Amino acid sequence: MAQVLELRAAVLRILAINEPSEKVTACLDLTAAIELGHVAVEASAKFSDIGIGRPAKPELINALNVPKRKATTMQGRLGMIHALAHIEFNAINLALDVIVRFDDLPTEFYWDWWQVAREEAYHFSMLRMHLQRHGSDYGDFAAHNGLWEMAERTRHKLTDRMAMVPRTLEARGLDACPLMRDKLAQAGDTEAAAIIDIILHDEIKHVALGNKWFVYACERDNVNPVLNYRRLKHEHGAPKLRPPFNIEARRAAGFFEEELLELQQL
Repeated sequence: MAQVLELRAAVLRILAINEPSEKVTACLDLTAAIELGHVAVEASAKFSDIGIGRPAKPELINALNVPKRKATTMQGRLGMIHALAHIEFNAINLALDVIVRFDDLPTEFYWDWWQVAREEAYHFSMLRMHLQRHGSDYGDFAAHNGLWEMAERTRHKLTDRMAMVPRTLEARGLDACPLMRDKLAQAGDTEAAAIIDIILHDEIKHVALGNKWFVYACERDNVNPVLNYRRLKHEHGAPKLRPPFNIEARRAAGFFEEELLELQQL
């Protein structure tokens, strides 16, 4: 009989892996074990030493110093794709992190975020292969660490993490993906544009899970989710949202109509 793995302990090991391709391979291996029924969840397990594995490159710089990339040049397009690959690599770690960081939640929570982790690994792999086909690789361009900095600030409470990472920073991807896809398609990179279509389709589901578990945490704490979100975005210094907004995608991801109306008035 095959040994049964515990999901969160296995995820902790994957989270600590520095090399991107090894991390992706470990995600694939765990997925195979899950599909064979060899993985279970222990929600009550507590992990005090959570190591976040990441490679030495890309160089991390202030977000204000990241150069603007134009799709009209090959170097500009590679820079745009690299920036998205960096987001997707961070997103792998973010999904793995919530699985091990927050205990005593419904088993469904951990399976939901594992699904996110494996899909983010797929997105990263597609983008990295596209870079490699054009003579580049992940780590060749500088990047910023804003997404992870917010994750660090919200590491102590599930409500705050769900509010600030999926509902705020990752939801911006719903707005940005169509614009980037159109720029790349117009520049003739239809392959990259197709990858972004896949990512947008999946990211709607991922942000929807952020909304789902944010509402769960608010109901558990007996607070109004819309009012609580307004408080948290000020408390954590969330970046100011600017149009255009992908209202259709945000609606599909489960944002409240009250919130969507506020965005349409910006």
